[in-house]
Amino acid sequence: MTNKKALYQSILKSILEDKKLLAVLIDPDKMAIELTSGFIKKVNGSLATHIFVGGSTVDDFATEKLISEIKKHTTLPIILFPGDVSQITDQADALLFLSLISGRNPEYLIGKQVKSVSKLRQLQLEVIPTGYLLIENGKVTSVQKVTATKPMSKINVQEIVDTAKAGELLGMKLIYLEAGSGAMDPIPSDIITKVKKELSIPLIIGGGIRTKKQLEEAYLSGADLVVIGTAFEDDETFFEELKM
Repeated sequence: MTNKKALYQSILKSILEDKKLLAVLIDPDKMAIELTSGFIKKVNGSLATHIFVGGSTVDDFATEKLISEIKKHTTLPIILFPGDVSQITDQADALLFLSLISGRNPEYLIGKQVKSVSKLRQLQLEVIPTGYLLIENGKVTSVQKVTATKPMSKINVQEIVDTAKAGELLGMKLIYLEAGSGAMDPIPSDIITKVKKELSIPLIIGGGIRTKKQLEEAYLSGADLVVIGTAFEDDETFFEELKM
């Protein structure tokens, strides 16, 4: 298992320089290999700084195959956002080592992580410990179904803040607030602001962002890195709004 920290350090450097980061999330189950080059060309022409790859349920070897194809068409860093151990591959540059700290299912708090170690030990892959919080958004998401955990209520903001801070105190290097794939609404601005105020580590926001205005609101509220996935899956013309 490697102790490389190059990508995480570059994220910290960008934040110190007040650069806002944008990751395009690609689900291997929803991206046909033959369409990858055209999609990545649009990513390259956008404000995107990172590519996240992963999904709640992905066929074996689909992630590795997709990342190998993506790497042919971009120099952007590729970070794994895995829903399961089977999605881990050293074709990527780094791995978000997720712990679903908003839930109480031990399998997703520590179980999957333990199962991944024998695989990670053999790979040259930067591992970034990440506290992952699922926030309610108005619909049941695939993450909720797969992990059998309930999202946190948007009403109890203090519990969200305290959970995120607990993740940092446990040693997490990133905190990721997630509304879920296909979320009806993004994470509310007040939640982002209050969580960011408590943290001394980078804050990632994902789910429900479908407009440039919503993206800018997330940044203004305190997001260091925003993740957009479904918006591009549903409408690739959204890239036009996010051109460099």
